[in-house]
Amino acid sequence: MILLIYAHPHPARARANRALIDAAAAVPSLVVRRLYDLYPDFDIDVAAEQAVIAAADVLVLQHPLYWYSVPALAKLWMESVFVHGWAYGDEGRAVAGKRFLWAVTTGGDETNYRPGGSHDHVFDAFVPPMAQFAAYSGMRWEQPFVVHGAHRIDAAVLDATALAYRDRLAALGEAR
Repeated sequence: MILLIYAHPHPARARANRALIDAAAAVPSLVVRRLYDLYPDFDIDVAAEQAVIAAADVLVLQHPLYWYSVPALAKLWMESVFVHGWAYGDEGRAVAGKRFLWAVTTGGDETNYRPGGSHDHVFDAFVPPMAQFAAYSGMRWEQPFVVHGAHRIDAAVLDATALAYRDRLAALGEAR
């Protein structure tokens, strides 16, 4: 099973993320958990989240980039669910060996992610915290799926990108 954790605090403004989720729905054995729908009060059911994660072969975290990181609820979810003794530590091997894909959208386009651009760094400079999250938990890091310029991306390009996302997820599901 592929577990897609979706964390967008403003789903009405989530044009690119919505296209990705809609395309992903066609992937067999995909389960989507929308954190902001499940936990609008930020009161995470840790046991439920750990149970669904334990049943998954692939974990996908999809969200818009917020201040070079994950939205607040996604961060809380990571901190609450991936705890010592369950996800890491001597006894914490619950997610070891699972594949992890970070699917992220950015407001800025690729030209914003370069020295001298508005973010002054290439996008890869913001990847290490997520890669380390996966590594420290024993998950197998997959190359991130990044959609730049989510607010302005051309409709045809967005459609093609969403289909590429669907295909990437399907391939992850087949490559167990």
